[in-house]
Amino acid sequence: MSLAASRIVATRAMARRMTVPQQPQKRGIVDYLTNYPDKVNEIKKIQCKGGTQLGEANPTWLKQPNDKMWFAFVAGVAVMGLSRVAVGYWRLATGKGKIE
Repeated sequence: MSLAASRIVATRAMARRMTVPQQPQKRGIVDYLTNYPDKVNEIKKIQCKGGTQLGEANPTWLKQPNDKMWFAFVAGVAVMGLSRVAVGYWRLATGKGKIE
């Protein structure tokens, strides 16, 4: 074996013998989700605040802080989609907007 080859073999053997200290894994989103604070009891208090009265005067789907914003967003998207459908039917009925 030549000197260069024996040097390579020796460095590889030394590298195998060296122990790498254990380090905690960096898992990004998994660590974030694992350490995320539990807000179940806080949300449960808000949901149970009205007792058993679940009529139209006290809807459960408007109790959370962001519920009104999400309702407005979904209603806006629905209105936009329905208006596009109505315009399409109007154009089909009147024959306007055709590509010629």
